[in-house]
Amino acid sequence: MSLYHDKQRELQDAFDTRRLADVIESSNVHDTLNPMDQAFIVSKDFFFLATADKSGKPSCSFKAGPTGFVRIVDERTLAFPCYDGNGMYLSMGNLLANPKAGMLFLDFEKPNRLRVSGEASIAEGDPLLAEYPEAQFVIRIAVTEIFLNCPRYIPRLKRVADSPFVPVAGKPTPFPNWKQIDFVRESLPARDRQKAMQMPAIDIMDYIKSIEES
Repeated sequence: MSLYHDKQRELQDAFDTRRLADVIESSNVHDTLNPMDQAFIVSKDFFFLATADKSGKPSCSFKAGPTGFVRIVDERTLAFPCYDGNGMYLSMGNLLANPKAGMLFLDFEKPNRLRVSGEASIAEGDPLLAEYPEAQFVIRIAVTEIFLNCPRYIPRLKRVADSPFVPVAGKPTPFPNWKQIDFVRESLPARDRQKAMQMPAIDIMDYIKSIEES
């Protein structure tokens, strides 16, 4: 089965790239994680996740954790945790409705990128859950396609600091200040509401200012 559908072929033909696309598919696209793929993935502390609901409405989200938080379960399976977020569960809900997923791993310091496509599953009581402090559940991706992408348009950026909000075993995780916003506090789940009420309320402009000054 070809990687490409009819509309992609139409564009390839319009711009005379069908031969190039075929070479990329035959020489680069693969369905098992080779040692280079694995080394690249476990060296990363973030990736971008593409999902869609049953109707095809897309969502793209940023996922992060400690370096190596995306685990290589085996040569055809990846796993990563779902941490506390904004409570919308846009990506995770999409995966329950439509398991097709795309993952984009990027290196901005030494520009490079890797695409992974697959099908997601979420199992209650996944044995990996205990290995991710504060994770709500674990997502496993059954890999279907992997390929390196040309990095020429990736800007070269320098890391300034790690996020202090990434959960670490034995270390308290800071409480995000957006949960102190006046119109948000009352809507928080019980586990957060009491903590937020013990802190001073802020308004949306205070929150925006804190982002600009960080």
